[in-house]
Amino acid sequence: MNPLAGQLNEKLKTDSPHIYEMLSTLGREIYFPKEGILSQSAEASSQAKKYNATIGIATENGGPMHLKVLQDSLSAFAPKDLYPYAPPAGKPELRGVWREKMIKDNPSLQDKKFSNPIVTNALTHGLSIVADLFADVGDAVIYPDKNWENYELTFAVRRGAEIITYPLFTAEMTFNSDGLRDALLAQKEKGKAIVVLNFPNNPTGYTPSVADGKKIVVAINEAAEAGINVVVVTDDAYFGLFFEDSLHESLFGSLLDLHPRILPIKVDGATKEEYVWGFRVGFITYGAQNTEAIVALEQKTLGIIRATISSGPHPSQTFILKALQDPHFEAQKEEKFQIMKGRANKVKQLLDTDQYQDAWEYYPFNSGYFMCLKLKDVSAEDVRLRLLREYEVGTIALGAHDLRVAFSCIAEEYLEDLFNLIYQAVQDVKKG
Repeated sequence: MNPLAGQLNEKLKTDSPHIYEMLSTLGREIYFPKEGILSQSAEASSQAKKYNATIGIATENGGPMHLKVLQDSLSAFAPKDLYPYAPPAGKPELRGVWREKMIKDNPSLQDKKFSNPIVTNALTHGLSIVADLFADVGDAVIYPDKNWENYELTFAVRRGAEIITYPLFTAEMTFNSDGLRDALLAQKEKGKAIVVLNFPNNPTGYTPSVADGKKIVVAINEAAEAGINVVVVTDDAYFGLFFEDSLHESLFGSLLDLHPRILPIKVDGATKEEYVWGFRVGFITYGAQNTEAIVALEQKTLGIIRATISSGPHPSQTFILKALQDPHFEAQKEEKFQIMKGRANKVKQLLDTDQYQDAWEYYPFNSGYFMCLKLKDVSAEDVRLRLLREYEVGTIALGAHDLRVAFSCIAEEYLEDLFNLIYQAVQDVKKG
């Protein structure tokens, strides 16, 4: 093992032994090089006043070399904020502004201790960092039966973890905190579990109530009290898109400083919150309470980043930073929020009529981009194919009877036509 990795591990063993126990084999072996190209380049940047022949970019006229055909399209930005490599942890200004935004959006974070957000190449990259650092072969990764399919690729296929699911909803169609607790307590022999909390949920567009959020926290704490080390990942991809009474904060804040055996990790980003899917700007934030543990986790995270993507794209970080600092940002975001809320409310209004009751029920939804129909007596895949081939309508079939509909990408005035076509496809399939 590299001595730098050993030093980080010793700090964790001493100050936060349960976090050390949570690490995967890779998590224990990874480190961020302090001696090498990056460190020597950093040293040269401050001292090589005459010539700096360390950086792996080309320069010209005192700045980064670039093509006019590109700069003409990006003339609102200085070349220094576009073309050089961004630091592995991301632009420091962006990290600071995102932290301020997190606290503003989540008042429960005020006066609590957590790491500075580290920039990731959007949320999937953040989740893969969690998998690399904490998931070993056979480790339990727990999330609901209604889930984003990429979790399986990230945790099971890439890292060999065992996926444990529980029903998302109770019979009363509330969050199944008992199912989460039972799945957690079943890992007592292993002594470790990774829990993924994704609210608003993909695919259902569901966020639990405040009361159910408290039950989730109690269930996780009960597992910790039982001696289970719990890594809790809040996948907050659709954060802020809360249209009704529900949790309006990430559970990350409620989990901070809850128990030494609980490590909360927040994965979020501008991708969906700020409607910039192709920019690929996300963040990962650690809820460790010990400063040394935070430093160790940050260094290991930077080691993963260095070993995979080296650093995230600089231009998109610059774009997001400028947007967040713009005085028009909040008003423009509120305008888009109202459009999304209008679409969600329209869908619910349509579905609460009697016109579709013989074709489906729907799972609770109150947030996010999606909702899910539970089709009656027909295959979701058959309906999906009928919609696509006969009506040129795209939907997502999940399991035997669930059909995911993204109202996020359908203008409000077309939603009734959309659901009428889905209804017609169901009738077609029933007729054979």
